[in-house]
Amino acid sequence: MIDFIKGTLIILGALLILLAAVGLLRLPDLLTRMHATTKAAALGVTFMMLAVAMHFAEVAVAARALAIIIFIILTAPVAAHVIGRAGYFVGSKLWSGTVKDELRPNYDPLTHELKSGMETQENAKRQPNDADPD
Repeated sequence: MIDFIKGTLIILGALLILLAAVGLLRLPDLLTRMHATTKAAALGVTFMMLAVAMHFAEVAVAARALAIIIFIILTAPVAAHVIGRAGYFVGSKLWSGTVKDELRPNYDPLTHELKSGMETQENAKRQPNDADPD
């Protein structure tokens, strides 16, 4: 029974990683590609690490597998967010079917300033900084 569960977890993990690869090839823009790869690959690696922990059935291996799962689940979305934001700021084209671009009214591509939309007239004015070039 354990072998069946391990095999199922490995196959599910491999299929999810395959789905991430297909999403990377087939989806139209950077943001949707990153969404597919982050979600599917993180879940695929999670299933594979669970199978590894079950296969070896040792506390040290299970602890390492759990640490890997936690690391992937915590870092993959953050890394995808940072890469997506950087891609948006350098001008990566959005898919023509994108319904809403919430950053457009708040981002100035010339100065690379991003406003939260919650500024008042007083705090929206940029104050010169000592580190600014002359």
